[in-house]
Amino acid sequence: MSVNVDTRVVSPGSDEYVEDAWRLKERIRRDEDVLKQRKSFFTDAYRRSKVHLLLDEGADQPVIGFAAVRRDGYILFLAVDPNYRGEDIGKRLVARVAEEHRTVTCHARTSNENALRFYEHLGFDIKRRIDNYYEDGGDAYYLKLGDDVSITGRLSEFMRR
Repeated sequence: MSVNVDTRVVSPGSDEYVEDAWRLKERIRRDEDVLKQRKSFFTDAYRRSKVHLLLDEGADQPVIGFAAVRRDGYILFLAVDPNYRGEDIGKRLVARVAEEHRTVTCHARTSNENALRFYEHLGFDIKRRIDNYYEDGGDAYYLKLGDDVSITGRLSEFMRR
């Protein structure tokens, strides 16, 4: 599906699009059993983060992807509407983050094979496993982009993929 996508950035302290992002996250949680955070945790983290959004203003749910990022380049949340996967939405979001940070890091559930394949495809390395990381007892991998090779080189490499 090819769409006209608009890019927005929500600054820390703002809750613009937070409800749309929450609805997308919850739909993914129901369908894929990932992104299990409570609403209070999610909205607090969203408001404290810089959030990169990709929007399809013509859609019923305009937020088709978002990345909520801390000041140190840690991705708190990355979500892409399943109907738009394969359109490089996730790649574009991570690229935005990588343009602004020397390193980009995140956690992913050890059971979330789609996320792990995605991050590894972009050049992230698994640095360690953390047992019982999530509130529900789920295990996580800590992933990092921009370790030994310059992040600019890795960003250029994965944008060519």
